[in-house]
Amino acid sequence: MEVKVLEVNKTLPFDPTVLTVNISLRQVEEIALSISQRCHVSGVNEIAWALRALMLTDLTTLAGDDTAANVRRLCLRACYPFEPQFFDKFFERALLSDMHTAAVCVYPARVKDAYGALQQYDMLDKVAIAAVATGFPTGQYGLQTRLQEISHAILAGATEIDIVINRQLALVGDWEALYNEVVLMRSACGERAHLKTILAIGELGTMENVYKAAMVCMLAGADFIKTSTGKEAVNATLPVGLVMIFAIQEFKRRTCQIVGLKPAGGVRTVRDAIAWMTLVNETLGMRWLRPSRFRFGASGLLDDIERVVRTGVAKLEAEETAKLKSTAPELPEDSAESFCKELRKKTEAE
Repeated sequence: MEVKVLEVNKTLPFDPTVLTVNISLRQVEEIALSISQRCHVSGVNEIAWALRALMLTDLTTLAGDDTAANVRRLCLRACYPFEPQFFDKFFERALLSDMHTAAVCVYPARVKDAYGALQQYDMLDKVAIAAVATGFPTGQYGLQTRLQEISHAILAGATEIDIVINRQLALVGDWEALYNEVVLMRSACGERAHLKTILAIGELGTMENVYKAAMVCMLAGADFIKTSTGKEAVNATLPVGLVMIFAIQEFKRRTCQIVGLKPAGGVRTVRDAIAWMTLVNETLGMRWLRPSRFRFGASGLLDDIERVVRTGVAKLEAEETAKLKSTAPELPEDSAESFCKELRKKTEAE
């Protein structure tokens, strides 16, 4: 297995001053709603946004009945969501090489299966392997066990590790202890894997805690902050995303270090994805809408992406056919009759 050295974020000293924050929940909800309502697209634009969402997706399977066969099917869909000839009429064939998900996301025990499948499809350099770790989804395991799980996933071939933070430490306000744990997890990843920290926002209690947890994880060296495990009662919501974006902006202002964002859980449709991409575009800018800075963690989003793209392309084909029919010259009646007679004669002769 080839070992790659990745560019990862640095660990910075713990600074309690960045944790001072007051957040108006009502104001955050109003701003998030206002921004999300600016995302009305249709036709070709909807197809384009759907394909962008595809390229930003971590296609995920985190079920208790996952098998090697399930993971192989997941990797096949991640690498080849559309057949090559599908794009020939309305898209350049050169774009086909970019039509894949950003990553697949599995349990550590299934990383080896994902690695083998992506190697078979010759897509290891294009589709990353992400593994959830550190006692996902609860994080209620001993620290050494959680760190060993990271090492196991990386040795099996994972290049991205989605860790869950210790919510107990966040809920009691022991932010330095949480920082120290994430620092050890950053160290366990080293330069062989990017670190995504799952805040589990539905279990943090307040927006202030969401902001503080995001800041602590970024100080500890996180490459991404992620909303949820997808297993909580409340997962990725736009107001929570906005608070995490505020934290990313403030952290960048203070440190000049860039951290990505990953909403996970609840992003099921292209409309959901467009709302999130609009939020990111309006706050962080279009440059953030790339796999190195923004991801969707989703298991069902690809189904709706495929539906929207196929339906949209079918409409384009129907419109083009109707246009050709309306502009086609009509044969004179005698010419049409003559053509029919010749065809009948040819048939009788045969």
